[in-house]
Amino acid sequence: MTAMAAMLQRERISDSVALLRFDHGPVSALDLEFLEAIRAEVASLASERLAVVLTGTGKAFSAGVDLFRIVDGDTDYTERFLPTMIGVFDALFRYPRPLVAAVNGHAIAGGCVVACTGDYRIMAAGRGRIGVPELLVGVPFPAIGLEIVRFATADRGIQNLVYTGSTMLPEDALAAGFVDEVVAEEDLIERASARAEQLAAIPPATFWHTKWALRGPVLQRARTEGSQADAGMRRIWASTETAAAITDYIQRTIGARAR
Repeated sequence: MTAMAAMLQRERISDSVALLRFDHGPVSALDLEFLEAIRAEVASLASERLAVVLTGTGKAFSAGVDLFRIVDGDTDYTERFLPTMIGVFDALFRYPRPLVAAVNGHAIAGGCVVACTGDYRIMAAGRGRIGVPELLVGVPFPAIGLEIVRFATADRGIQNLVYTGSTMLPEDALAAGFVDEVVAEEDLIERASARAEQLAAIPPATFWHTKWALRGPVLQRARTEGSQADAGMRRIWASTETAAAITDYIQRTIGARAR
């Protein structure tokens, strides 16, 4: 099994739909290698013109950025990580075929942004939480990440969601617009697959034309108006102050990692 294969599980559900499951450590935290694997797999799926059901393993969809790698790494790691993460957000948001997020558990920070790229988002009922606590960690959003969350929630209360960094249980997430539907855990993949099949039945050219009409302006805004903001974002991520803030957040909420 290749390193890339170990991070992702891919299964063909039907002629038109594939299931792509995150399987990178206990919570599928986003590090450079995992993001590179996602980007490559998404490109492969797009070349095969497949609709995708995106989900996780265990109790997590994805718990967001691997903060330990950020504080343990050097400046070069962060400088490589950020554009790769932005590229994955972009590739998922502009994916030409239907993309259904089956949120099986915690979808936090970058994991929430990934879920929000879906054309339809279904969350399993239970104790899984979803939200964007980046500011609580002490890091700013890349422009495209903020635009994706704004688009998914139809800009309903996004300022409060971002400033407070609240993470929500499924029913609250439904009300906030993070997800479109909440189903029993045992029905999640079946329901997401059915939704993907339904969307995949739309003629591909018609689907993509409509998807681009909806999402193209979002990507354009992220590129033009967000380019200057992203330059500042990269400087903040790489600063010693941010490293200290992340370390403090880890100690307060996660605990020191066993070394």
